[in-house]
Amino acid sequence: MNQQIESERNRGTGSETRAGHENFQKEDDTDTFFKDIVHTFRKNHTAMAGLVMVLFLVFVAIFGPVISPHDPYRVELDEQLLPPSQTYWLGTDKFGRDLLTRIVYGSRISLMVGLVPSFISMFLGTFMGIISGYYGGKTDFAIMRLADVMIAFPSLLLAMVVMYTLGATLFNIFIALSLVGWAGTARVVRSQTLALKEKEFVEAARAIGVRKSVIMVRHILPNCVPILIVLFSLGIPEAIMYESSLSFLGVGAQPPTPSWGLLVSRGKAYLFSAPWVAIMPGVAILITVMAFNFMGDGLRDALDPYMKD
Repeated sequence: MNQQIESERNRGTGSETRAGHENFQKEDDTDTFFKDIVHTFRKNHTAMAGLVMVLFLVFVAIFGPVISPHDPYRVELDEQLLPPSQTYWLGTDKFGRDLLTRIVYGSRISLMVGLVPSFISMFLGTFMGIISGYYGGKTDFAIMRLADVMIAFPSLLLAMVVMYTLGATLFNIFIALSLVGWAGTARVVRSQTLALKEKEFVEAARAIGVRKSVIMVRHILPNCVPILIVLFSLGIPEAIMYESSLSFLGVGAQPPTPSWGLLVSRGKAYLFSAPWVAIMPGVAILITVMAFNFMGDGLRDALDPYMKD
């Protein structure tokens, strides 16, 4: 009797040891995976430069009042169109407002416009793409035809129609850019879902009676995360460019909001007499878009197993 109990204890101890070893192996594989991603990203000097610029932009947006002591809305008609100096590092606009301060405060708008619509369109596109790819049939046909209609319209023109219909406010910019961006994400996620739903682990989950919603959330969605990260990082500069274009055309942010596109639009009239009024906000847009694109390309290379070599 004692020998039997001791034998069962040994078997139990062995099972616990094997389970612990398997868990340790999984954790070790996960750590190795993330370390490999970080190592690949760090080797990409362009991506690291983009990351540094993005972090600097976030720092500027958060600590804007500390960086520039001037009021972005203060009007001083005696200081119109002053050139760059020690007092006004980037000069002033036609109302005597400090251009550097308005660019710094404009970074907040650009980050909000880049992050919020990109997140909303990513959420909508992921939801529609997984539903379309997993269920197929009429559901797939209806969602993809709707996506085709959205993609067929020029994105900027569609955003302008939405802004003209709803009104030129920052909240409506979020709506317009969210409607513009979801279709491309949906098509990418659908293609991933079509490939993943035929894998053995999905078929095994389906065979033991796991609900479809659970399969989509717990088995398919996590395998789409790497490509969603890349799409999100590349969608941010696209949204910033759309907002700048809408503001430049007069259907985006309205005065006196310090939007970069609006600053370029208002400054183009002084391009020859006071070029800094239009050039400096344009440089800010250029640097920001390049930074996010560099970072997005680096993430794509780090997360794509076919590009690691």
